[in-house]
Amino acid sequence: MSYAARLKKKYHDEIIPVMQEQFNYKSPMEVPRLVKICLNQGLGAAVADKKLIDFGISEMTMIAGQKAVPTKSKKDISNFKLRRNNPIGVRVTLRRERMYEFLDRLISVSIPRIRDFRGINDKGFDGRGNYTFGVPEQIIFPEINIDKVYKINGMDITFVTTAKTDKECLALLKEFGLPFKNQK
Repeated sequence: MSYAARLKKKYHDEIIPVMQEQFNYKSPMEVPRLVKICLNQGLGAAVADKKLIDFGISEMTMIAGQKAVPTKSKKDISNFKLRRNNPIGVRVTLRRERMYEFLDRLISVSIPRIRDFRGINDKGFDGRGNYTFGVPEQIIFPEINIDKVYKINGMDITFVTTAKTDKECLALLKEFGLPFKNQK
């Protein structure tokens, strides 16, 4: 028997029936699903210190389990001493099995390690069924050795779903186990 990620199995066995009942979907194919998870880290200080990009790539690769790529500036901005095509960040996009593995580690290990954590803010929806939230420091991930961290940086994590509304996306992510703040 081949290996399947725990949350992928949970999606097919538990989440689809619950969402079908909650939103009155006629077919299991109508139920929103997670398409990809995008990790993005802006390293604006990399304009002055080129080593930051290399450290960012290696840390993001360890966190995601997939090779990260640098993001480059699109235009010149003289006030920020920025030139076109200078690397200013790091990103990685996770799909399929790696996406579910990352989500499992994020929910069960990393999010509980955030200092003064009271739940994820539910204001990061874009109106099209996608959700983005920021992580204040990369050291919440167990793959990062705190002694070898060059500089503490935050990152943005975006969940791209097939949900048509924010309400559907919120219900889907809650079913996966993301700890949102209690709504009033």
